Amino acid sequence: MARQSGAWLRSPQAQPECVAPNRPTRTMTIHFSLRHKRFELARISRMNCIHASNSPGQPPKRPTVLPLEEVGTVVAERQTLQPKPPPMCQVLMLNDDFTPMEFVVAVLQEFFGKNIDMATQIMLAIHNEGRGVCGVYPREIAETKVALVMDAAAQAGHPLQCVCEPLSD
Repeated sequence: MARQSGAWLRSPQAQPECVAPNRPTRTMTIHFSLRHKRFELARISRMNCIHASNSPGQPPKRPTVLPLEEVGTVVAERQTLQPKPPPMCQVLMLNDDFTPMEFVVAVLQEFFGKNIDMATQIMLAIHNEGRGVCGVYPREIAETKVALVMDAAAQAGHPLQCVCEPLSD
């Protein structure tokens, strides 16, 4: 039986030429979606023979793309996985009796992008409550900001302490 434009793929009674008589075959249907149109790629037969198209000297034949029949078919579609958001941490500055308030305000403006009023409010919270939240960032960014603040304080000769704590939900 000669293949004619994939006719044997549509007919369950017909079999390809290379199927040995009295041997069962298993078929598997592959589906894919392309810009909101669904196609049936091919019904692939798993047989105990070698296709003539796979013989040396001849290139393998490409499977025929058929329109998807809507009756009785199951289509598996790829679902994209949403990545988890990174763990968030809050950057805290701790109060000490030796770091000038002006230096704390300058650090808040330079490294955390606060305006003068917001930086002053955070500085007063650090002074009155013993610690103040400078910002909430992903863990890597928070650790980088802590390191920058600690380096700036060490270069200026101030004992300012800055820590990174995981954000409690």
